[in-house]
Amino acid sequence: MNAETYSPRIHSWIPARGHALCHAGIHFDAVRIRGKLAERIASEMMCCTDFNAGPIVMEAAGERSVYFLLPPQTASSFKWPPAIRTLTRGDQSLAYVGVPALTGVTWPLGWRSVPTADVPFVDGELLREVVGRVSGVRR
Repeated sequence: MNAETYSPRIHSWIPARGHALCHAGIHFDAVRIRGKLAERIASEMMCCTDFNAGPIVMEAAGERSVYFLLPPQTASSFKWPPAIRTLTRGDQSLAYVGVPALTGVTWPLGWRSVPTADVPFVDGELLREVVGRVSGVRR
């Protein structure tokens, strides 16, 4: 592999700089969780995966939402608590998720966990398990 042409971007939808809006349900599904609960779930996901949880995007402003990016067409296959929203292609609406670049200025978005070649997406089963454990809402 030529080091000069190597790109650390695992997915083509990750912008080279800044951030971009990506249509949920096309390249990924997203599970959006807000506030302190989201931060606790993201931390637990990091601990459960030896800090290789897959793509988790955090907002530093506003509602401080956290977006867990799952493989396309998978988020709806899990039962989520009412406060958690899935952003997919199948819910009869268009949803977009802000995706930051891997480096540089991306405020107000940032990566809590980046996708890797080994873990290109968040594991939906594990996320659902962690959500249940942290929120107290079981399947």
